[in-house]
Amino acid sequence: MGQIAEIIKYEGDNSTFVWKHPCEDFNSLTQLIVHESQEAIFMMNGQALDLFGAGRYTLETQNIPKLGKILKRTTDGNTPFHCEVYFINKTVQMAIKWGTDSKIRFIEPSMGIPFEIGACGEMNLAVSNSRMLLLKLVGTMKGISWGDAGVGFTKSIQNSFRPLISNAVKTHLPSSIKEQNINILEIDENLEALSEVLRKNIISGFEEYGLTIPQFYITTVVLPENDPNLRRLRELQTISFQTKMIQAEALVKTAHAEAEADIITAERKAVLEKETTAIEIARREAERDIIHAQVEAQKTKMTGVAEAEVMAAKGYTQRDVLAADVQKAYAEGIGKMNISGGGGGVAGEMLGLGVGMAAVGVVAPQLGEMFKGINNTTVVENDVEKCSKCGAKLPKNAKFCLECGEKVLANEMIVCSQCGKTVVKGKFCPECGFKFVTVCPKCGADTKGGKYCLECGEKL
Repeated sequence: MGQIAEIIKYEGDNSTFVWKHPCEDFNSLTQLIVHESQEAIFMMNGQALDLFGAGRYTLETQNIPKLGKILKRTTDGNTPFHCEVYFINKTVQMAIKWGTDSKIRFIEPSMGIPFEIGACGEMNLAVSNSRMLLLKLVGTMKGISWGDAGVGFTKSIQNSFRPLISNAVKTHLPSSIKEQNINILEIDENLEALSEVLRKNIISGFEEYGLTIPQFYITTVVLPENDPNLRRLRELQTISFQTKMIQAEALVKTAHAEAEADIITAERKAVLEKETTAIEIARREAERDIIHAQVEAQKTKMTGVAEAEVMAAKGYTQRDVLAADVQKAYAEGIGKMNISGGGGGVAGEMLGLGVGMAAVGVVAPQLGEMFKGINNTTVVENDVEKCSKCGAKLPKNAKFCLECGEKVLANEMIVCSQCGKTVVKGKFCPECGFKFVTVCPKCGADTKGGKYCLECGEKL
């Protein structure tokens, strides 16, 4: 007959996964207390009957459905059957350490250098299926924990799963490093990804026994610091880093040079645009000057034609106007003579008047005849030409016909671009000797002796 207990509750430590209560063959009125972080399995005659969650239970038939009619109450409250209760700790066991039992041989993928490494870390472990853990791993033992801390435990989860963890790490850690092409000298920055790969490959082995791994961590990858291959790898890494730095500096210098070139190009473009604008403005001003000169010339021509037509309409010509001017000048000259003076006064003043009028070309031919004997100067009548349109006689060097206003083309006049005087068109200016450019070198048009071509605006 076993010990009779009134209350059954968990009395193990928190590092224990499964703990068997020492009391067995208790009576049916015994109280079972299960905490929030626990589950309890009732076993009778070696068979796991029911699973109890958090709460307080009286071990009676109605609370143990699978017991059924097997359990019969006796008048003294005792039962002839063998009963046991196992408590399962459902809390997550944190920071459980693990490590490989030997070195891992592999070839470093970035440089192809072979050497050996080790790995260790921690993991979090929890019970996912209490019945499976009890039946497949604990059996008839008094309990099980991660290490050997449990009193009277014959095995630990650590010892049970060490081969599984070591084999998974040796198999999947090198392959993951190769697949992700990780430089072993930079492995620390990839530990999180490698840890998740190992967790996925290890967890299935634990779940088969009712355990789960919420987190799995690789905390350290041990490198063989005394291995010459590792030293050679570090040297190659240094050379590679220096090469990249030189290339980066070259790129920076190139970028600066390109930026400076862009600035210079922009500045030159601005200067060219400014110069082009100035040239364009000068060309347009020259065109305006030429157009203005052409307009003024046309106005002068039209004024002369209009005056000639008016005079023709009134019945007199420019010759009549000239005769009237001569008579007026003669009368003014006579009025100014000093008649009351000495004997030679009148003759002297008349002589002066005749010479002055002959010099300015105002005196008519008949007045010249009057003064032939006084000043001993012969006044020759101007050579005359005929108008090509109406046949009228023209004075020498006349620009327009006095009868019809037709332009006389015999002696074409132009404005010298050097001295600004109006002269007879020729190869050189008769005033300053400037050589005229009479033909535009660009379009071949007549330049009229100006600074710009009247047809295309080319500067001469």
